[in-house]
Amino acid sequence: MEASFVVPGPLDVAGTLSRFHLWGEDPVNRFADGVFRRAVKWDGRWRGYEVRFRGGPDSPQLSVSVPGVRRAGAVDAAMAEVRRICGLDLDLPAFYAMAAGDVVLSGLATRLYGLRPTLSPGPFEMLVGSICAQQINLRFAFTVRARLVRRFGEPILMGGQALYAFPEAAVLARARVADLRRMQLTTMKAEYVVGLARHVASGALDLDSLAGRPNDEVIERLTAVRGFGRWSAEWFLARCLGRGDVCPAGDLAVRRAFEHFYGRGRAMSERTVRRRAAAWRTHQNVAIHYLLAGRRLEAQAGAGGGA
Repeated sequence: MEASFVVPGPLDVAGTLSRFHLWGEDPVNRFADGVFRRAVKWDGRWRGYEVRFRGGPDSPQLSVSVPGVRRAGAVDAAMAEVRRICGLDLDLPAFYAMAAGDVVLSGLATRLYGLRPTLSPGPFEMLVGSICAQQINLRFAFTVRARLVRRFGEPILMGGQALYAFPEAAVLARARVADLRRMQLTTMKAEYVVGLARHVASGALDLDSLAGRPNDEVIERLTAVRGFGRWSAEWFLARCLGRGDVCPAGDLAVRRAFEHFYGRGRAMSERTVRRRAAAWRTHQNVAIHYLLAGRRLEAQAGAGGGA
């Protein structure tokens, strides 16, 4: 079954979804040859779906299909995920209006027109990915996460290749630390993943309920779980809950982007970065996404990779 809809722009679909292959293969989110594939759980089963798109960033049309399923509920579930993955509920026009008064952001808005942050459809998936990315580069983090997914996730054949549903908490709660160590997770990270999964599977940590709590409570709840600091909790607020008034200033990559664009290469403290970002109010999430993307563009250009 298939459904199509025109998205109120701007939305650069290809640019937005490119994050799923920037740092290596992502067996959960497949994006190749203009087609995005992922699995959604509906009616107790994982169903693979496909997203195709056409049109420019001001009026793109998305087509969402769930092969082999004839009931509208499955397509509705897939479309709800697609809205999050494409960041459709973020107010990009308002961000652009704010960015017009900032020489850095206005320039990036022109170069990256239609780019939106992707929001994780699953809170558990987001947090496990965050653990994988701690203290290492994103390319290796993708590699480790992919190993974990293939070992514990449920495979679905789509487009001639295996697509994987992200492992559920109940499955990872039964995993052994030694199994995760063999995937090159450190002992501590392996313990963090298993510990988080057990908290979620037992009901001690209700991730779905966090969407209705204010930022400070979400941070407090997550940092009470072993393995999560403030910046991990802030990324969860930004990239899972879609909160706009968040700046993960404890993340070194974020600070480096601020130093590059606003500090003339000089070191900036976490406090200074937070103070600078606070001026953007509810647009901090999108602004930081543009700074990080802009930094990558300049690094590619400097390495001869073009824009």
